Amino acid sequence: MNLQKAPSLRELNRQYSPDRNPLIEDNAVITKKRYVRAGRSRDLVDPMTGEVSAVATIHTIEERDDAEFVKVFAAGVQAMYGLTKTGMRVFQAILDEYQNTSMAGGFADSVYLHWFGNGLNGRVLDMGERTFHTGFKELLLNRFLAPRSANLYWVNSALFFKGDRVKFITEYRKKGSGLKAAREPQSQISNP
Repeated sequence: MNLQKAPSLRELNRQYSPDRNPLIEDNAVITKKRYVRAGRSRDLVDPMTGEVSAVATIHTIEERDDAEFVKVFAAGVQAMYGLTKTGMRVFQAILDEYQNTSMAGGFADSVYLHWFGNGLNGRVLDMGERTFHTGFKELLLNRFLAPRSANLYWVNSALFFKGDRVKFITEYRKKGSGLKAAREPQSQISNP
């Protein structure tokens, strides 16, 4: 994604959605070489038509300790979304903040983020404010987060969670067999 042609961080940060998390709905991001769709396994069935995609799947399960799990998860997200090193560092810092956020109703749907001093929420990071804002903008553009109010952000529940398992699914298609159709925007259903 070309960050220079994108809206400024200031513009992205003012698109508040105080009453509804816009990241709960299915969403898609087109990266340099991939179409990335964040959601749950039910996405393999089109909820509008009931059509089931015929997909061959290979499923592998590996156990990892807590530290390794977070690293594997973050590396998988970085690879799937094509995050830059800066975007990845900021994602990891925000993921750490999210892990410390108290849950309500079994999950945390938003996270408080405020840069002050030399860090995030008072925790010193080994990056400057400008570097943080560059990576933060990348996360907003890729729909990892959405502004809820000043310094409070909705989280994409497929990317921020407190669970103990994760699946990364890569679907390979022959050229000319449908990646273009997958990139076409889905029809949006408006909520009153």
